[in-house]
Amino acid sequence: MPKFNRTLFLLLYILGIISTNAQSKTYANNIDQVIADTTFVNLKDYSSDFVYDMKYATEDNFLKAKVYDCAECFLRLKTIKALVEANKSFMKKGYKIKLFDCYRPLFIQKRMWEIVSNPKYVADPKKGSIHNRGGAVDITLVDSNGKELDMGTSFDFFGKEASHNYLNLSDTIKANRQLLKKIMIKHHFNSFDSEWWHYNLKAGLNDKVSNTKWNCN
Repeated sequence: MPKFNRTLFLLLYILGIISTNAQSKTYANNIDQVIADTTFVNLKDYSSDFVYDMKYATEDNFLKAKVYDCAECFLRLKTIKALVEANKSFMKKGYKIKLFDCYRPLFIQKRMWEIVSNPKYVADPKKGSIHNRGGAVDITLVDSNGKELDMGTSFDFFGKEASHNYLNLSDTIKANRQLLKKIMIKHHFNSFDSEWWHYNLKAGLNDKVSNTKWNCN
């Protein structure tokens, strides 16, 4: 084989090896980046379009106690995907979702139960709740100025007035609740009759109760 051809052959052979290795690495990286829908992830890593007021990371809640070590919104990936899409729908109308609570590890549920051991207000940790499964959010809506829409009661108000079935409300309040409910249901969430702020992802109802913890930076 002439010297020039041998050199060209070796060069093409080396380039082929490099290309194959690069493709293999790219494929491997893509595989590594695949995350199961049941994985717990931080909402902030998937969208910057939410407003946060994580009540249980403060004392501004019905427990009058801080039970979360820090204010983060972790959920299972499938819940976050649905929530992000719902928020996009709200944003088209000039609103954003404001979050009060997200995934609640079982050890937090136990803390809450120690403070208020009443299943009317706190789910018994022996059974757990959808919050402990990473499939529930407590939310409201804010306008373009960050002002909360009037929903008739505050978050975690346990009177009949907080129910979706309570109709002795102004037309504005009923319209606000209906807007929240309509779009959340459109994006595969269920409402909770007695709490206008609580929504469950339908696909998350069968997930297991979890005690997955997150690090506070």
